[in-house]
This record gives sequence, C-alpha cells and structure tokens, in this order.
Amino acid sequence: MPSTHSVPHLQTTLTGPLLALEQHLLDNQAKIEAWFRQQFRATPAPFYASVDLRNAGYKLAPVDTNLFPAGFNNLAPELMPLAVQAAQAAVTQACPVTDGVLIIPENHTRNLFYLENLRALQNILCAAGYETRIGSLIPDLKEPLTIDLPSGQSVTLEPLVRKGDRVGVDNFFPCAVLLNNDLSSGRPEILENIDQTLMPPLDMGWVDRYKTHHFAHYTRVAQEFSELIDIDPWTITPLSVQCGPVNFKKRQGLECLAGAVNQVLEETARTYAAHGVADQPFAVVKSDRGTYGMAIMSVQDPEEVLALNKKQRNKMSSGKEGLVAQHMLVQEGVYTFEEIDGAVAEPVVYMIGARVVGGFYRVHTGKSATDNLNSPGMHFEPISFAEPCALPNHQADPDAAPNRFYAYGVVARLALVAAAREICETKPECNGAAE
Repeated sequence: MPSTHSVPHLQTTLTGPLLALEQHLLDNQAKIEAWFRQQFRATPAPFYASVDLRNAGYKLAPVDTNLFPAGFNNLAPELMPLAVQAAQAAVTQACPVTDGVLIIPENHTRNLFYLENLRALQNILCAAGYETRIGSLIPDLKEPLTIDLPSGQSVTLEPLVRKGDRVGVDNFFPCAVLLNNDLSSGRPEILENIDQTLMPPLDMGWVDRYKTHHFAHYTRVAQEFSELIDIDPWTITPLSVQCGPVNFKKRQGLECLAGAVNQVLEETARTYAAHGVADQPFAVVKSDRGTYGMAIMSVQDPEEVLALNKKQRNKMSSGKEGLVAQHMLVQEGVYTFEEIDGAVAEPVVYMIGARVVGGFYRVHTGKSATDNLNSPGMHFEPISFAEPCALPNHQADPDAAPNRFYAYGVVARLALVAAAREICETKPECNGAAE
C-alpha cells in the first residue's frame, strides 16, 4: 500500500496550469470551504458518492459520479475513523432518531469484490453506532445466507420483506434505508412509497437518471465556483452532449452520434488552441445511463462511430442487468497523465455526506492516457485523504501530496453539489435555492 503522502509521477510539467490551479485553490481555501457549507445547507449532500476524476495536467475534471458506490473495501484502513464520523453525521441528518440502518445491495452472491465492499460499508455503519443488517432483493432468497470472504470476514444477506409501508428483515425495520443498488434492472415495487428515508431516493437509479442531466448541473456548479474564485471553468468542466435514441444493433442513430462526436472534437480543438494545448482532442462515447464501465469507447474521429463492426456494436448496446444503451453521452475526453509504476492511473474520490473520506487510484497496465480505465484488468492503489483534505499544507509546493489531494477533494465535491441538486429536483419541497 502506498504511503499516506504518495503521489503518482506526472508526465506533464508542473509549472503549468495544474500547478496554478492548485495554488489558487490553496489561496482561496477559506472562501471555498465557506461556499461548500452554504451549498450543502441549501441542498443537503447525498448519503454517499464516488467521483472519477481525470488529471491532464492542464485540466482536472470529473467524468463520472456514482450515487451507489461500491469499493469501500479499497479505501486505506487508516481512513476508518474519518468514514465513521462522516457516517454518524450523515445518518443523523437523514434520520435523527434511528438506531439502525438497513442496506439493500446489488443481487450479487459470487462477486466477492462487491461483497467485501458491502462488509466494509457495514463495518463503517456498525462502528458509527448503528445496528446494520442487509436486506437482499434476490428473488429466491428465502432464509439468511452467510458468505465467507477472502478477508476472513463474512457477510450475511437476509430476504427483504415489506410490512405495511416499511421494508426490513426479520423484525428490523429502521427509519434509514441505504441503497447500494443502482437499480439498473428497474425500480423494485417493494420499495415504492415506503414510509422510510431511502438514501438515495429511487429516482436516482439508472432507470430514471441521465448522466447528461448530472453534467448539466455540474457545468452550472462549476461556473458559479469559477466566478467565486476567478478561475477558467474549462479547467474543471468536461463538455457533455447527449445524443439519442441510438440503436447500435440496427445501426440507427449512428449519424446523429457521429455528428455529436464531431461537435465535441471541434469545440475541444478550439479550446485546446486557445489554451495552448498540443494534445489531440478525443471524445468518449458512453451510455447516458448505467455504470460498471460498460457501453463506452474513446474516439478521435467521427468515422470511427460509423465504422463499428458487429461485435463492437453489440458491446456498445449492452449495459448492466441487460439495460440497453439507447441515449448516449458524448463527452470531451480528458487525458490522464498520472502514472503508478509506469501504468496509467486516475483518482476516484469517496464521500459520505459532505465529507471526503478517502479514495484510490484506479490503475490499468494495459490502457493508454485516453482509455476508459474502468475495465477488466484494472487494480486499485489506496490513497489517504484524512490529513490532506482537512489540512492542506500551505508551506509545501502546490503539487505536494496534501495539496494535490485537496484539489481532488474540491473538484469531487463540486460534482457532489451537482448530485445534491439532482436529488433536490425529485422532491416536492425543493425550493431550487441553489439554482
């Protein structure tokens, strides 16, 4: 495991834009933290989230925000106290009088990596002082199922039941219900109209949520933030365009998709020229719904979309749980020039409530600086955010580890503000205060 203060080697020069951005964030720390407090008072943060970042040296931007994060088992163990404290605050905000939390997970019984995540999440909540049990949506689960894990721990899945307007397991029906299932397969009827606090709400599942909607919110948030501290919003914002409907198998809508790719590439080329960036623009085409790194490709020419073969088109039409990719997000590609041991890497930041609780580098030895790293063959290198996010070091260089991690945490929390506004929109009492 890397030390608390390890930072991957950056191929890009650190006398350029990223260094200036990091310095600017340090110089405006008090103003930034006050602004975040104001934002989360207006629109409370989701219970948890993870944000994938890409660091090009001249641009540090989010490329995905997951409201049902797995991977808590990949966080550095020394972060446990920070995560426990954040969980206490987040549960108290959601359900002030609850003594327990019910977790509803993905329907996995063989994915041991996911189950280790589930155990880690349960450990955090139990250490925070809450009885925590796991209610599974697996249709044929009739009695508790205990699965032994490689870590030496075990996880017990219990059949989820509904009594009246509450869901639970056995005689456990707490106020707080934590979804760790992104609902790619649909909205479970058992969870509709329950009289409990569901975190996040059903409307945030992939059946209802679009990535372009999130990034529209993010673009506005980044603009507000950039005006606050006087930076160029392009340095933290990826251009995002929606296209659809697209049917890859029937080759329908591919011209529209190629047009969107061309739009993104041309606009990126113009901004590269204006910022003195010599890299070749590329675009990322991905499903506007869903996760797990599925239905995603990097392209540098619109013709690549039109020339997809049958195997490639089948891959682009397939999503998790059989979710068919129809609407696509075409996003400005952001290079990742960070490396660990010669392999490309990207930071993933984890938050509970409004607090950054850790993260890791997603590393892939078989990918390039333009590729999607969330794919088979990846591995994770934990990094500690405990000291950096709370205490950036103003005496150190702007790109020193505490300050690099602080920059990660700032940009990730901008995506968290955007997600908070998404959730607010689903609620009748949302007053749009942060719009």
